[in-house]
Amino acid sequence: MFTGIIEEKGTVKKISQSGHSLTITIQANIIMADMKLGDSIAVNGVCLTVTSFNQTVFTMDVMPETFQQTSLRALKDGSPVNLERAMQANGRFGGHFVTGHVDCTAAILNKKQVENSVVIDIEVPKKYSHLLIEKGSVTIDGTSLTIFKVKDHAFTVSIIPHTASLSIVGKKQAGDMVNLEFDMMAKYFYSFMNKGNEKKEEKSKLTPSFLKENGFY
Repeated sequence: MFTGIIEEKGTVKKISQSGHSLTITIQANIIMADMKLGDSIAVNGVCLTVTSFNQTVFTMDVMPETFQQTSLRALKDGSPVNLERAMQANGRFGGHFVTGHVDCTAAILNKKQVENSVVIDIEVPKKYSHLLIEKGSVTIDGTSLTIFKVKDHAFTVSIIPHTASLSIVGKKQAGDMVNLEFDMMAKYFYSFMNKGNEKKEEKSKLTPSFLKENGFY
């Protein structure tokens, strides 16, 4: 579990690709302090497992499913990446509940400077638009942000200078792809309500006329 509060930007030092799987070596500083084998690290919002490390770099494997469903497949040697260690039970919770399981990738539509903030519009696949809620949370490349406007299948976020400088989101441009994870509570609530509606719909099919047409009486 993560919070969406980026701890630092790391740098991809080496990528080895075999088919649709990757082995990524990343250089970092802050998150290396207490690293252990098997630790979970969110890389651009994707939860990955540390398979080896030394004092300056660590290595993680990317499975075919993750390769196909996230923007990690576009990384190159030298690419900057957002990094966050799994949250501690005794730490402050500054963002929102983030699992590190990316729902989809999406393209940045527009980016503009508005006084001291960077305003970004992102278009999402239609099947996820019901999870967009004004004043709700969304994770963009692992960064916890608040949605302040929703229109059709797009949403808008505003990034403060601190977040823009600390995360890779501040450097993204129109047309760039980002990893999105929608709010966990919104997903669970929608799933619960949708399953309830499905049951009602199934129940509504068992009418007297349906039974008669199918030879029950």
